[in-house]
Amino acid sequence: MPRLTDSRVQTLPPGEYTDPGVKGLQIRIREARGRRVHSWLLRYKWQGEPVRIKLGDETLSLADARADALAARQLIDRGIDPRLGDRPSKRRAAPGGVNGASSDPHTVAHLAHEYLERHVKRQRKRPEYVERFLDADVLPKWGGRDARTITPREVVELLDGIVERGSPTMANRGAGVLSQMFRFGVHRALVEASPVQLLYRPGGKEKPRDRALSDAELGAFLANLDSVMRYQTGGTGRTPRLAHALRLLLLTGQRRGELALARWQDLTLTGKAPAWRIPAEHSKTGAPHTVPLSPAAVAEFRGLKKYAGGSAWVLPRADGQSAADPKLLTRSVARNEKRFQAIGVQPFTAHDLRRTCRTGLARLKVSHDVAERILNHKLPAMREVYDQHEPLEEMRAALVKWAAHLAKL
Repeated sequence: MPRLTDSRVQTLPPGEYTDPGVKGLQIRIREARGRRVHSWLLRYKWQGEPVRIKLGDETLSLADARADALAARQLIDRGIDPRLGDRPSKRRAAPGGVNGASSDPHTVAHLAHEYLERHVKRQRKRPEYVERFLDADVLPKWGGRDARTITPREVVELLDGIVERGSPTMANRGAGVLSQMFRFGVHRALVEASPVQLLYRPGGKEKPRDRALSDAELGAFLANLDSVMRYQTGGTGRTPRLAHALRLLLLTGQRRGELALARWQDLTLTGKAPAWRIPAEHSKTGAPHTVPLSPAAVAEFRGLKKYAGGSAWVLPRADGQSAADPKLLTRSVARNEKRFQAIGVQPFTAHDLRRTCRTGLARLKVSHDVAERILNHKLPAMREVYDQHEPLEEMRAALVKWAAHLAKL
């Protein structure tokens, strides 16, 4: 057949024709609802099996069809199936998300699964953040794509989309996850190079949070917390226990995730030295931590006991068989933002209560070392090796002093 031209394409009768200009490029012409339509196809062999894919319809010019066919041929030469390239039919989530299996070892879904199982879950104590990002933002767009076809521009566009929906911090975190995932892919010989070639943070420079509640706000917070939380559900449901939990974050300065994972077996609420022991697997630093409890903190834990229903967890889920989601505390504060503002407390987060505790300890002249020990901040490397003393009595005195200050407010 003679070489195709734009004018010849417009005069061909219905049927299928092969373009001698590019190996495997075909045009299919047919009548549909009284009009003449055509589509461009590419025929090739993949692993010994004949394959034919659609490149486009009549909106695709002859030159563009040839360019797309040549690009597909280049993928084939690199060992990449064009069906897993940048084609709309492949922009879908992987079945089962990042935990689902993929039959093709070069798909983004397979790379994400390998990265999560062989690196993230082994290196991070809480891999859920990475898993949620991949399931929500990466696999729905790229899941069925061959990872080797992802371009730097596509990475930028994905992250720009996250920024535009109002999540610049998530875009910055996601950029780090994508960079690490593709570098893992290079290490595992799943991709040849990383498409993550960012020079700047996609979400811009992040301003560190410095929010700490003032004494006036603390007074209003403590005086009205029960009524604010009770108002949320008309005095029923699980919000009363969240008031106890928020006061505990303020009294102890610990992290919300550590409180959400606390078990009754970790607590000693009687005797002269009540304490909360946070095991290494629940501590952000990866080391066990003991928090001496003031009488006020003991009272809050006992208040929570009424809502535990015999569960082993201090803050159990409704079934009592597992720990509550730490985000429950964050959402509880956010949901009541306007009610807090009505009593004179400006917007804050659950983590700001931890910062408020640390700020309050400094104002009460508690030594830097003792305050940092209370918050379980990781010590500088050399001090961590040589300073093995845990000043529990000093920590207890400081927390009792802090609780007394709060009581006065």
